[in-house]
Amino acid sequence: MFPLIPVMKRAVKTIFLLMILGGGAFGVGAQDFLPELVKRIKPSAVAIETFDAKGNTLSRGSGFFVESDKVITNRHVIEKSNRVEIHLINGKKFPVKGVLAVDGEGDLALLQVDVPEGMAPPLPIVQRVPLEGESIVVVGNPYGLEGSVSNGIVSAVREISGYGKIIQITAPISPGSSGSPVVNMLGQVIGIATLQAAEGQSLNFAVPSERIAQLKIGELQSFTTLNSETQKNKRAAAQSFYSQGLAQLSRDDYARAAAFFEKATETDPNYAEAWYQTGFSYGMLGRHAEALKASRQAAKLRPEWAATYVNIGASSYALGQYKDAVEAYRQAIRLDDDNADAQFALGLSLGRLNRTDEEILAYKRAVALKPDYAGAFEQLGAAYYRQKRYPEALGAFEQLKTYKPDAKTYNYLGECYFELGRTEDALDAFNNAVAYNPDFEKARYNLGRTYIKLGDRDSASVQYEMLRGAKSDWADKLYVLLNP
Repeated sequence: MFPLIPVMKRAVKTIFLLMILGGGAFGVGAQDFLPELVKRIKPSAVAIETFDAKGNTLSRGSGFFVESDKVITNRHVIEKSNRVEIHLINGKKFPVKGVLAVDGEGDLALLQVDVPEGMAPPLPIVQRVPLEGESIVVVGNPYGLEGSVSNGIVSAVREISGYGKIIQITAPISPGSSGSPVVNMLGQVIGIATLQAAEGQSLNFAVPSERIAQLKIGELQSFTTLNSETQKNKRAAAQSFYSQGLAQLSRDDYARAAAFFEKATETDPNYAEAWYQTGFSYGMLGRHAEALKASRQAAKLRPEWAATYVNIGASSYALGQYKDAVEAYRQAIRLDDDNADAQFALGLSLGRLNRTDEEILAYKRAVALKPDYAGAFEQLGAAYYRQKRYPEALGAFEQLKTYKPDAKTYNYLGECYFELGRTEDALDAFNNAVAYNPDFEKARYNLGRTYIKLGDRDSASVQYEMLRGAKSDWADKLYVLLNP
């Protein structure tokens, strides 16, 4: 539907030369390249002006062409409008015919507009997730200005549970530039800039460009019709609060996020996604009883949504309701059997109920789905160890060492070797543990008891003195072994 990644040979050649001359990094050379990049992108960026039924200006924003007759902008830019027009960088104005698609939660709207061929080239869209630290440019075109350009980097790509990705950018977004393209150094769109004003804050972030490709184009709607339906539709108003809540989640401000999601559920009590995010935010704030109530409401509205049961499981676990947690995680797995995190959480819950065989099976399924799942290998090894299945525990901890070679892992390995009678291997492992963390008192105790096993009481006494100097409870335990 939209042009995806048509590589611009000229841009690639220019950047390649810049990387050679600049030592492989976008330094001064990249700054020198920006004017050319901006010059090429600006004709595709538009100013958007909206009007009420009397012809009075309502709002101003920005957008950009994704096809020769289609413009993307933020949904909030066109809200409550009866007529909309775009302004090109050359000063020409064109009426917008209507709206083809809306993504309320992503705050996107796809507009239909007719302009002379070649006057407004579409921008290429890339659907890959940008890298943190990647250089970007935001090119807006607020009404009444000759253009608005800011550059910066991708500071983070956040995964918002139950929603998807949000891109944090350092480039400031000027008022009127909501809906601007966020482009990489190849001139490809990686996101749509969004300026959210909430409680006196200006929150700048970008909606990933992959959501453009996910838009479902329908029949062309006039702004009057869309506005009328929006006023009747509680969901549209609720989505505005939801979008502002997402902006707060991108900053880890769970209290403010919860307040917006609460408003969304009050506006539309049947909004499952808003209930889900309310529960998630409450959970992050430690308000687990409220989180559980909200998440259960989300599950009632969308019983096929696995993520809601993960939230229910997390809240139940936090409240010590382990049987309920097991039931919730099992339901999440029935709905999504590729969810390694749900298998891991199920294992933790089963462990609390001392159902170790089932716990082990859950961890094994987690690592089968995600072979580098360090936490699952750790818990798997610990469960085997509790059952005195030391060879299997050792195997799990050897896998753990591949992904997490730290003091705790080497202590686990040492304890398995000790129980298996491989005392020299245990000694090496415990020495590695205290080398990684000299203050790891349990590993130092284990090192001391291994020296005793080997008949080296002097070295064991050294470990005892170090523990005693640290006033550790492990000192007394080692003393008992030294003086039976």
